[in-house]
Amino acid sequence: MRVLVIGGGGREHALVHKLSESSQVDDIWCFPGNAGTGQIAKIPNLVSAKCDVLADFALAEDIDLTIVGPENYLAAGIVDLFHSHGLTIFGPTQKAAQIESSKVFAKELMKTHNIPTAAYGVFSDYDSAKAYIEAMGVPIVIKADGLAAGKGVIVAEDTETALAAAQATLSGKQVGEAGRQIVIEEFLSGQEVSILALCDGTTCIPLVPSQDHKTIGEGDQGPNTGGMGAYSPVPVVDKALEKTVYDTILIPTLAALRQEGIEYTGVLYAGLMLTESGPKVIEFNCRFGDPETQVILPRLKTDLVDLLLAASQGRLADCQPLDWDPRACVCVIAASEGYPGAYTSGFTIKGLEAVAGLSDVYTYHAGTAWRDGKMVTAGGRVLGVSALGDDIRQARERAYEALGKLDFDGMYYRSDIGWRALE
Repeated sequence: MRVLVIGGGGREHALVHKLSESSQVDDIWCFPGNAGTGQIAKIPNLVSAKCDVLADFALAEDIDLTIVGPENYLAAGIVDLFHSHGLTIFGPTQKAAQIESSKVFAKELMKTHNIPTAAYGVFSDYDSAKAYIEAMGVPIVIKADGLAAGKGVIVAEDTETALAAAQATLSGKQVGEAGRQIVIEEFLSGQEVSILALCDGTTCIPLVPSQDHKTIGEGDQGPNTGGMGAYSPVPVVDKALEKTVYDTILIPTLAALRQEGIEYTGVLYAGLMLTESGPKVIEFNCRFGDPETQVILPRLKTDLVDLLLAASQGRLADCQPLDWDPRACVCVIAASEGYPGAYTSGFTIKGLEAVAGLSDVYTYHAGTAWRDGKMVTAGGRVLGVSALGDDIRQARERAYEALGKLDFDGMYYRSDIGWRALE
């Protein structure tokens, strides 16, 4: 089998690595890839990153299965394009991807179909947004409607911050056209958890729960990032809660989409807040999470290829129950100094060989590249180190032990990943 993975981050490196373990896979390509994926997969030299160029490549190379990582390709309709060429691709159509590409679409879908979420309002002018913020009070959450690369959500603790966020977002200064319409939500208290599920339109198979750390600072403080670490399992999520999420959120969402004329295929990622009144949806994403994938896939023992093909072909109901490693997994992200703001790249990465010799430890590349025969930094999030252990504490210790062997100028990582699980 010939497989193409689209994307160039840590999530895609984790996917490529897991796919390489399958006896069914003969060749893997990854585009645009990074220095890590390039050690496992072939990196095609394409004239552009446009969807039609990727479709032409998949046709020319007889690709049997394409897996899409980033949401921007899904929002652009790459799945629809591949389907029009008779190509098998894992991911939702452009209409289905609206569940992530439009916060307004997702919120209105949940409201119409009674899927638990925060109270909200939708605004395209500042005066109306200001009146709503003042009536609701703080803390409050301001979200850009469109895709904003993790920079479209602001949790405001005071009215001044909330009004400034609404004005900056609506004006286009914050995230451009993605913020010309905003969602303003009530603030929900509780622990956040991510539950990803594989879907084929009607059947839904949840993966093990995970929890990520979105902010740059210790104790989950500071501005949001693409994710500074994650862990799985999540102690506060037991089997009863998993069933509640399945019965009240995942299955109803698939049914709601079908009622809207949308067959949802791919990953349905539910970002949840565990409130006193039960789990509520903070957001839906239409793809594998990053860095959640980096703690879920090391625990997965079932052949990933079988699952993705079954989802793409409407056969998930025929799959056997998933086989999971009972051990815990913790991932810690090493970032460039200054991230998520301005940062400098091009620094040599040291210690990769030492980490490669550790058992049940995985170094997933995100912002890396080769330059003059050396591995160098090439992004904000540079590496993710995932480690398995008998429990969260041991997995965490092993991840940090491995991370201690790595070094590059300005390397920054949080030292408290998994702190909630250890409390």
